Order: sequence, then structure tokens, then C-alpha cells
Amino acid sequence: MGAPMLAALRAAGLPARGYDVVPMDAPHITDDIAVFSEDLDTLITVVRDIDQTEAVLFGDQNFTAIPSLRRIIICSTLSPRYVHDLRDRVPAHITLIDAPMSGAQIAATEARLSFMLGGDSDDIAAAQPLLDAMGKHFHHMGDFGAGMQAKVLNNLLAASNTAMTRLVLDWADQAGLDEPKLLNLIHTSSGQNWLASGFNDIEFARDGFAADNTIAILVKDIASALDAAPENADTTLPTLIQSTIKSLKPRS
Repeated sequence: MGAPMLAALRAAGLPARGYDVVPMDAPHITDDIAVFSEDLDTLITVVRDIDQTEAVLFGDQNFTAIPSLRRIIICSTLSPRYVHDLRDRVPAHITLIDAPMSGAQIAATEARLSFMLGGDSDDIAAAQPLLDAMGKHFHHMGDFGAGMQAKVLNNLLAASNTAMTRLVLDWADQAGLDEPKLLNLIHTSSGQNWLASGFNDIEFARDGFAADNTIAILVKDIASALDAAPENADTTLPTLIQSTIKSLKPRS
């Protein structure tokens, strides 16, 4: 997601550059912390999980220690509890905005992501030109952390749609139904959902579970939602969906 988001920022005329721990033969992306950190004012994090976020903010990269840094926009999907606690850990002079996004790689490439935003209204207004370059839909959900809470709830639905759509397609195979015809039917009928409607464009729609792929990210996102579940909440269904996602096999 990070590379097309960077491309969108640059296409909008913004002087953005990227950093990755893995050396990449890609324009405007470096694995040199010193090069990336020079005069860095705004950091947009688009990493996989809490461990990688820790490395970016406080660990191996430790970007929160850069004197010029004034704003961090967190676009990864993480536990809302973890995100909320960052305010006490990040230096007070650095603005924090949580801005997890939805739409998959296709939406990042086409600069039409949906952002769920948490933070001060003035801070978000100041960051809006950056968000406008990457997205089309913006939902300010409340104070810092509220965007992440909304995102993990949204992803619970995305995960349930993924699990059930894949099951439906497997059953349809056994019944001899034509996949394109069934997907067209679902798109215009009561079973309509994001995965089914975008099945041929979403890069992970046919994948099985693997520890390092996007299906595994859905498992992680359910865990993030469960970490912030209300006290005494019934977590039976989310846990079952998580188990089902873990058992997905590749679909040809």
C-alpha cells in the first residue's frame, strides 16, 4: 500500500519520499535512514503491525527522535488500545493523527482510498492536502484513536464478507454454477459485499492463508478488534471468523 500512496503524493506535486527496511529498486524510496530523515516534517506510517510500528517510532528506526519531525499520521491497522497509548509515548510536540485506510491496493493505486480519521479537527484540516492526494472518502470519527476503532470494526465486516464469500464460491463450484455469473448476481442482489463486487480486482481475493500475506493481515485485524472489544462482549462470532480465515486455501 505504501508505494502507490507515495506515488499519489508525488503525482500531486508534494515532495514526498519513502523509506523501507528492505532495499528497493524504486524511485524516491530509500533504505538509508539518514537520507529519509533529512528535514522530515511529516511521517506517514504504512507498516504491517504493532511490532513494525514500534520499530518505526521507537526501535531500530526511532523516527520520533528526529528533531524536525512535527506530525505522524498512522495509516496501519492496529489495536485501538495500542494507538491510544501512543499519545503518552510520543513527544508532546509531535501531532498524532490516526488515519487507517480501506480499499485495498487497487484503491491506493487509483488514489481513491477511504480514510477513517482520529485527532484534533485543526490537525486533520492541516493534513487534508496530503489525504486528498491519496484518497476520496474521509470520515473524521472523533479524537485520536477513534479512527482506528472505526477501522477495526469495519474490518470485522470485511473479514466476515471474505470468509462467507469464499465459502459461497466453493459451494457454487460443487453445484456447477458459473463463477462470473454468480458474482454478477451477488453484486446486484441482497448478498452484495465489497469482496464479491471487487473479486476480480482485489489482489488477495483468491489467496489462501499464509503468514506473510494479506489474508493473514485480516486475521491480525480481527485480533486488533478483539483487543478493544467491550467488556463482557460476546466474541464467539469474530473468533469463528478469524479461525475460518486462517483455514482458507488458494482459489484458482
